[in-house]
Amino acid sequence: MTVRQAPAEKDLIEKSELLDATGVSRVLRRLAYEIVERNGPDLYVVGVRTGGALLAERIVEILASGGEHVPALGAVDITLYRDDVFMGLPKPEIGPTELPVPIDGRTVVLVDDVLYTGRTVRAALDELIDFGRPERIKLAVVVDRGHRELPIRADFVGRTLTTSRQEVVQVLLREEDGADRVVLLERGRARPRAAAPARKRTRVRR
Repeated sequence: MTVRQAPAEKDLIEKSELLDATGVSRVLRRLAYEIVERNGPDLYVVGVRTGGALLAERIVEILASGGEHVPALGAVDITLYRDDVFMGLPKPEIGPTELPVPIDGRTVVLVDDVLYTGRTVRAALDELIDFGRPERIKLAVVVDRGHRELPIRADFVGRTLTTSRQEVVQVLLREEDGADRVVLLERGRARPRAAAPARKRTRVRR
């Protein structure tokens, strides 16, 4: 899931660019054709809002432009399914879940931008099951950065990275950010507090 720079994350600084616009395009094209080749005609591509939903749209567009069978397209908003939604966080912004055709008996490919702890995917799975009983659910991500906290793995991966927990992987998309990029961010070190000036001792004459 894309990590946007919330007020508490203003200390994030860009460490390196992992993929430029051309690289993102190549990754999405490869993911799209891997997905269609390894699944049947009842394919249903569902993106996790917001970044995953935009990526799911791109994948379906790639298949359509290439003359492939166009799968059903949907999107889920997992806000109320997150396990931290009631943990004193700011009031969540809830977007629409759009599943225009039933998911029952179909192969659902869930699309997200970054796979990290697995908690976002778990929330998406919970929501999908509330909407029906698919034949199977598979996962496609642009970046798998490790550090899983739940037993979840991706079936389709654009790029696998080794990262530290102090780093953040951000997938920037032209629809929201003006250009396609994948960047590695790092939390800046807090500046050491300046030592307080020494107080001048005043001699008291007795």
